[in-house]
Amino acid sequence: MGLVVVMGRTGKNIPEAGAWSYVAGVTAGQDVSDRKEQWRKPINQFTLPKSYDTFSPIGPYLVTLDEFADPDDIEVAGWVDDLEVQRGRTSDLIFSVPELIAWLSKRVTFEPGDLIFTGTPAGCGVRRTPRLYLTEGKVLRTEVTGVGTMVHPVVAG
Repeated sequence: MGLVVVMGRTGKNIPEAGAWSYVAGVTAGQDVSDRKEQWRKPINQFTLPKSYDTFSPIGPYLVTLDEFADPDDIEVAGWVDDLEVQRGRTSDLIFSVPELIAWLSKRVTFEPGDLIFTGTPAGCGVRRTPRLYLTEGKVLRTEVTGVGTMVHPVVAG
C-alpha cells in the first residue's frame, strides 16, 4: 500500500526539479502481490505477480497537489483486519517522487493517466515475523492522509 502518482501530461526526460508539474494528482494504492508466483523457480519474477486482475486497486479520490502543505511528505498507513501493519511518510521513501519521475522518464514516455506506485513502508507481510499473508476473509485497508481510505475484502480468485 502507498501513494500512487497520476501523471497529468506527456513527458520524457523530465527534470527532477520540474517533475511535480507533470503530475495531475495523487491517490492511494494497494500493491498486492502473489508471493507464490513471485518466488516460483526457475525465475523469480517481480512484475507479473503484481499485475493480476484486481491486484492494484487505487482510490478513493484523485487529489491535486495544491491540497497538500508538502506533497513530498504525505502519511500513508495500512491495516490487515484490525492490525496496523504499515505506517510511514513519503519523505521516508528511498527515492523521492520527483526522483522516481525523473529516472523513469529516461526510460519511458509518460502519458496522462499513467500511474506510478511509489513503494510501501516497512511492514509488508513477507518481511514480518511471523509472515502475514493476505488470505480469503481478511480485510485490507489503506489510508493516505489527504486522500482518504480504501477498504477491500480479500476473496479467492
